[in-house]
Order: sequence, then C-alpha cells, then structure tokens
Amino acid sequence: MYLILAILAFNIIVIVHELGHFITARKLGIKVLEFSLFIGPKIFSFERGGTTYSIRLFPVMAYVKMLGEEEESDSEQAFNNKPKYARALTAIGGPFANLLLAAVLLTAYFSIQGYYTMEIGQVVENSPAAVAGIQKGDRILSYDGKRTHILEDVIQFLYISKGEPAIVEIERDGERIERELRPIRHPESMEPKIGVSLSSENDADSNVIKALAPGMPAEQIGLQAGDRIVEINGNPVVSSERLVELVKENGMRELAIKAERDGTVVSVTLMPVEVKTEESYDIGLKFIPARGNVIESFGQAASFTYSIIRSVFYSPGWLFSGKAKVSDMMGPIGMVSTITTTVSQAPDIGQMLVYLMYITGLLSVA
Repeated sequence: MYLILAILAFNIIVIVHELGHFITARKLGIKVLEFSLFIGPKIFSFERGGTTYSIRLFPVMAYVKMLGEEEESDSEQAFNNKPKYARALTAIGGPFANLLLAAVLLTAYFSIQGYYTMEIGQVVENSPAAVAGIQKGDRILSYDGKRTHILEDVIQFLYISKGEPAIVEIERDGERIERELRPIRHPESMEPKIGVSLSSENDADSNVIKALAPGMPAEQIGLQAGDRIVEINGNPVVSSERLVELVKENGMRELAIKAERDGTVVSVTLMPVEVKTEESYDIGLKFIPARGNVIESFGQAASFTYSIIRSVFYSPGWLFSGKAKVSDMMGPIGMVSTITTTVSQAPDIGQMLVYLMYITGLLSVA
C-alpha cells in the first residue's frame, strides 16, 4: 500500500510538471503532437485539437511531444521556429507548475499540521546555546553567515558546517546580536532503539507516541500512536530526550515499559535493536511551534519553498567540497523511497495522507 501511494505521489509530481509544459506550449501557439500519461505500449488514445491524448501500459511518468522539439520543422507552430522567449517560457512551464503544486500542498499541510517558528522556546541548560548567551524569546536570523527562514535551515547549515564553531545572528528586543556557537558533535555509532517518536503538546514536551517505525520493537509488541509512555524501567518519561536517555542507558537489555491507553495502564516488555545512527550535532535549542491561518501557512510554505530552492543551488558546491554526500542526492527511485518511508510512519490513514501531502510538496520543489 505504501509503495502504491509513493508511486501515485511521484506520478502526480511528473504529470503536473508535464501539464505545465503542455499548457504553456499551447498558450504560445506551439503544436503539441501528443500528451501521454505513463510510458510503454499505447493502450488507449483519442485526438482532439490536433493533439493525441494517450494512456500507456506502465503506470509511471508522463510526457509531452511537441512539433519541432526533437526534429526541426518548417511549420510556424513548431517549437524550433518560435522566439527564444517562447521556448524559454515553455521550458520553465513545468517547474513553475510544480511550484504551484508545492504551494498548494504545503499551505494545506502547514494549516493542518502546524510548523515551527524561528523564535526560541527553550534553551537547554549548559548546552552550547546557553554557553553562547542565547536566550528564550530570541529569534535566529542567520547561521554561519547564511540567512535562516525556517527551522530546517538551521538544521541544514549545522549539518553542512559539520558542527564547526559558527557565528549565529539573533534578534532580541528589536536588536541584532551575534553569538558564537560551538556545537556538540555526536559521532556515528550503533545505539539501542525501540522505534517510537513522541509528540509535543502546548509548546512543551510530552510522552505521547506520535509515530512508530515499521517493524521496530515498539510496533511489534502492539504499542500505538496516541499511547502515553509513562515509565521505562520504573523511571518516569516526560520528554523525547528522557526516552532516548533511558533506552541508551539500558543498552541491549530487555526494557520494562508502562504505557497508558484510554486511561488504562498496561505493562509490556521489549528488546531494543541496535541501529546505526549518523553523525549528528547538538546546540541545545527548542523552537516554538505554531498553527497559523491560511495566509500565515502560505507564508510559511513560501519560506519553505525558497529555502529548498536555495539548497538546490547550494548542493553542487557542498557536494564537490565534501560537505554533502552523493547519497544525499536523489533521483526518481530515491524520491519513491523517500515517500514510502515517510508515509509508512503514519499512525493512521488520515495522518498518512497529511504526510503524503507534505513529502509530495517537498519533492515538487526539489
């Protein structure tokens, strides 16, 4: 089911892209010979307005065939005989259509799911941020000389800088201040995991399960999204950080968990599994979540889209400098894999569709 949804999302991205080329070409007087859904042998087609519309056997991809695109033609309607501006507009019609798709999907996603603002809600005691003098209520404006529009910018620039000391510009009471951050580096390692992530309630940590990783111990013993993890080995669980600490301290030994569901507390045991964790960096900041109206959500979607496009332009430099890995880049197979992984973590069909909306919007930009 997850793979089917992933292929569907990928097809939506491609079809909208090709529709962008198709509509732009038609508006500019370029003759479109064929608009095809999918690839392979033709199984159905009809002609209208000089264009053949077809459906093909293998349900992936789509394409537009224009007169004079592959072979030159003498016709005034041929792509090769149109002015440069018309050819350029036709070429960018596809990416522009994807941007519109992303704007709609991401606005809907942020309206439903909410988002994190750039205002700091908590500074962890004795963390790099606390040592640097960053305070609750500050707003992050830039990291390592690069403007930050969304939380993902901070995470990305932290990763790209490999945890090296960086200058962070913050806004406090209308004043711009610079602070030097020295992130804590957590090297790649094998760590015990149970496969749960916890949600936040009212801008604070909670012990409510937000999602379970498929095939991991927590899912296998029957824990569900919405359950509260009350205790681990007799120790109260009040946050994601505390959960991670308790699982790590326990190591590869059996865990005793108390979970609450619909007011009833049940006791279960499970054995963690060792999972390879990538190198990570910690600065000790938590940001304030928000759920805005449609206009505010559109603003967040616009900032998100801009940041993704900016990252695309940064990527070649990061790749050749060794700051990013080839595995961080993705083609069609990687896109489908990313969609599948994301939607499979949804606790129910409603959340699955919300996740699908987000990842489809994200990949429409990328």
